[in-house]
This record gives sequence, structure tokens and C-alpha cells, in this order.
Amino acid sequence: RTSIPMVVGDELDADLKRVKVVQALADEARYGSQNTDGSRSLRQSMEPLRRVGAAARAMLEAAAAGRWKVPASEVQARLHELVHLPSGRKLGFGDVALDAAALPVPSRASLKLKKPAQFRYIGKSTTPLIDGDDMVRGRAVYGTDIRLDGMVYGVVARPPVMGGKLKRFDAVKALKVPGVLRVIELKSTALPANHNPMGGVAVVANNTWSAIKGREALALEWEDGPHASYDSETYKATLEASARQPAKALRNDGDTTAALAKATRRVQAEYYLPHLGHATMEPLVATARIVDNHCEIWAPTQAPQGARDFVAQKLDFTSEQVTLNVTLLGGGFGRKSMFDFVAEAALVSQAMGGQPVKLQWTREDDIRHDYYHTVAVEHLESALDAKGKPTAWLHRSAAPSIGSTFALGAKMQNAGEMGMTAINVPFQIPNVRIETPEAEAHTRIGWFRSVYNIPHAFAVQSFVSELAAVAKRDPKDYLLELIGPARRIDPRTLSDNTNYGESPELYPIDTGRMARVVRLAAAGAKWGRKLPQGRGLGIAVAYSFMTYVATVVEVEVDAKGALRVIAVDSAVDCGPQVNPERIRSQLEGAVIMGIGLAKLGEITFKDGKLKVAVVGDYAH
Repeated sequence: RTSIPMVVGDELDADLKRVKVVQALADEARYGSQNTDGSRSLRQSMEPLRRVGAAARAMLEAAAAGRWKVPASEVQARLHELVHLPSGRKLGFGDVALDAAALPVPSRASLKLKKPAQFRYIGKSTTPLIDGDDMVRGRAVYGTDIRLDGMVYGVVARPPVMGGKLKRFDAVKALKVPGVLRVIELKSTALPANHNPMGGVAVVANNTWSAIKGREALALEWEDGPHASYDSETYKATLEASARQPAKALRNDGDTTAALAKATRRVQAEYYLPHLGHATMEPLVATARIVDNHCEIWAPTQAPQGARDFVAQKLDFTSEQVTLNVTLLGGGFGRKSMFDFVAEAALVSQAMGGQPVKLQWTREDDIRHDYYHTVAVEHLESALDAKGKPTAWLHRSAAPSIGSTFALGAKMQNAGEMGMTAINVPFQIPNVRIETPEAEAHTRIGWFRSVYNIPHAFAVQSFVSELAAVAKRDPKDYLLELIGPARRIDPRTLSDNTNYGESPELYPIDTGRMARVVRLAAAGAKWGRKLPQGRGLGIAVAYSFMTYVATVVEVEVDAKGALRVIAVDSAVDCGPQVNPERIRSQLEGAVIMGIGLAKLGEITFKDGKLKVAVVGDYAH
């Protein structure tokens, strides 16, 4: 909402102080896709947005030229004004806006885009966050801020096990809670989970607190279904067993098996990463009402058009019968690209005869019924020569796939998931084999910030440091040697045809850029300095969503083994920058989120149900 106006406004030569941002409705036919997951919004839209601004500028200049009866080449847009260069005459954009709107849109070939040296806003940190002042002053509208006349409030008791359903319930006590209006049974849907609401029982009241207390008073009995035996510890052992056996290879360079078999020094390590929950700042919420067979929704969604179409399907409406208003997100990280919470609100409103209903998830609901980040066991082996240099690299990643959420029988990571710091590791090692065994999902698995880079990059970079320790080498120098000299690698030569969905010609893997961020992060952290007793530095790098990121973390371990993070230095090369300040904010947020997850983020299951989830200082 800030960077897009910067791009359009720059080519238009608009004064951003006079630009108002209006959030579009979820209507792809009118506005195109508004999907903001997948870390591609600006990367894929920057050039089209520049053309939009340049076309509007050309039309305004042509309109002013027509007003003055001069050649359009003599008119130039300058900061919300149109200047006739020979005479100095000026008109405001608004003076000729109607005339300009009546002109034909210029062809793409005729557009004259600015050169980077001419940019007013792009690449500069001079534009304040468009919603910043409203956020600070409490005026920003998030999903939970929606208020409608006649609105009631709802919460839902959902099956505690994926694929479970309601067996029976008793609402007598719930209906006696002051403020409770109705108790509504919601149908469960068969697996796969997809975007479907989980079903259960909704309690609707004249305030959220009464709805929550009414839910607590429900007598509920669940049929837990096929995943009732899911146990985190048992499943960890299952993944470990899978990760220790040969599996399907998605990349196979040389003969890794033979190289490992004849190695004089062989190093092996395994890394376990538990399920993680999104725990967005604003828990899930959506408001819906239905009037005259038309549903209107207010929701913090990352995928407005998909949510609109899904709601229409659930209500047996056409998409034209659904209007979806997008609020500020309150954090998303992939969770709010799922539609379950939006559809749930619409279904409860429908059951209430169309009355406006705000369906609020509590923090506990949010953690218990997330589309979790996958659990994983990463098994790595390497053969080292006499100089400590790897001659073979085996990486076997056992983790449920996000595909399991959408298709029964999807038990193996796909090439896109394995193409996140597994298949596409660009190390100079002659024998490389990357495998993925089957791993059945027992919870809903969804997109999560950086997705499968989390288990893969953590394991790969940790293993590099372990190899450096065995070779008695500096971890930073060892990592740079593995990356090797600057070169551009076609991802297709590594059997990774996905490349995050981007063109391999436009986006080759560039080891020069990767090495550069490693050196920059190390320099920022003053790598090589003498550290106090109990302190250490760790270094890692990843190619994630077309961006090269390296990080150095300084930590301290006390006598009791407690770990404290002292400092984090990160370097990023994301290519062209629109708003450097927002990039810094992304990095700062990523560091905070990463530390939080590493220290407090583990989610475990027993008998198919969430056992414990530590979020901040709260255990749910």
C-alpha cells in the first residue's frame, strides 16, 4: 500500500502527499489479482505498475498539449503539474484529468519509462508508510475493528483432531449464559482439509465474551477420525527412520553412494524441526452479512479473490453475489491466504438469517487450529578428503508436504518444496544426491514465512558449520569455499524446474551475489574478533524467493546452558529496491520472528490433539 503508489507515482511524476490509497474490492475482473502470498507481489508487478504510471503521464501530457494546442513533446509532467517547456505555462493534473481519461491508452511500445537516475521515490526511503500514522494513532482498520449495525458475535468449537467431526453436543447450559443468542451446528467436511472450515459448533451472542463463555458451557463429544493416534514423539521416530533409508532422488550428480562408501572421513548429522504456528499479531477474524441474496464480508485476507470465490461456493452463490472488503492484515505469513475463517463467518451469518456476524478466533483457537508449518527431519551425510573438502553430499529431507492439505495421498515433498535450499544448493561438490522419502501429514499443513527454506536452510547451513569444525576450518571461509567462484547456474541443471515459479533465464542462481552477502554480513558482525568466554558466532546464507540473505548471530551460553542472543547482523540482496525502509523492516521482523520461534515456538501433539504450544509467555 506504500510501495505500489511509489512506483506508479514515480512514473506519473505525482506528488505522493496528494495521493490517496483506496483499498480495492476483491474483484479480479476489475482489479487483477491481489494475492499477496508467495513473496512476489512487487517483483512481478513492478514493471506493469511502471507502465500504468507512464501511460497516465503520457495521457495527461497529451491532454495539456491539446488544451494549449502545442505538440505533446513540449509538455512535461512535474510533481502533479504539467509544464509547457517553451513558455513555462502550467496546469494541474486535475485541470485536464477528464480530458486525459477520454484519450486512448498509449501502446506499450510508445511508453517512455524513466531512467533510474530520474526516480523521485523508487529506491529511496523518503516515503513514509502510508498507514503509519493511522496505526500509531489507533485509526487503522483491521479485521477486528469492523462494527456494523445489528452485529452479533460468534466463536466456534472445532474438532480437536484433523478430520474429526462432531458426534453429539448439548447446548442447554450454553444457552443459559447471559448474552448467548443461538448455538449452531456447522457441518464437518471430509479430508483433504483444503480451505474448508473444520465444522463444529458456533455460539453466537451479543458480545464476544458471552460467546466465549457459552462455548465453554457446551457439552461436546467428538469422533476423532483417522488421525486420533497422532503423537509427536512417535512421529519423530517415524521420520527419523524414513530419513535414514534411501528414498526418491530429485537431484543426483555423480555417484554419491560410492563416494560415501569409500570415504576415509565421513560426517553425518540429523536435524529435527517441530511444527510451528503462525501466531499472527491479530488472530483470525471475519465479519459477514447477507442481504437480499448478497453476502458482504470484511476480512484480513492475503488472497481476496480466492476467498470471495470460495465463500460463494460454500453459500451456493455466484461470485457476483459476494462482495469482499479487505482490511489491514494484522500479520499473515501465509496463514491468511487460507479461506477457512472467511467462509466460516459467512456460513454462520447465513444460519443467522443474514444478520451481521463477527466471527472471532481467540489466540488459543488460532494456535489449536492452524495450518501449521511442517514438521521435518533433515538427514545429511558428507565425505571429506584429506584437506577437509567435501567430495560427496547427501541430503535426505523427510517432511509432510503442503500438497497433503489439498490432495489425499500427497505424501512426498514436491519439486517446488525441495527446490527451497535443498535441490538448488549451489555448492561445488562433485557428488550430490538430494532425496525425499514419504511422510504422511496428520495435521493441516500450510504456507509459512519462507516455507520449506526453514527446515532445509537450517539443516544445510548447520551441517556446513559442522563440516568446518571437523575440518578445523573457519565456518565463514569454509562456506565461501563451498559456494566457490562467481558464476550463474541455470536452476534446471540442478533438476529444479520450479525456481520459485520464476524464469530461470531471468533468475539464475548467482553464486557471486550469494558470496557477497556472506562477506557483508560477516563484516557487519566483525567476524574473526576475539569473543568473551561463553560467546560464539554462527553464520548462514540462503537463496530464498529470488533473494540472497546471509545472517550472523552472536550468542551467549551461560553456565546452566541457557542461550541468549546478543546481536544479529543480516545482509540482503533482493535485486532492485522500491522501498529500502520496508526491506529493513522485513529483515527486522524476520529476525524477531526467527528468534521467537527458535526459543518458544515448538508445537506438539498427543492423541491427535495439540499437546502444548508455547507462544510468548503463554502455554496453551
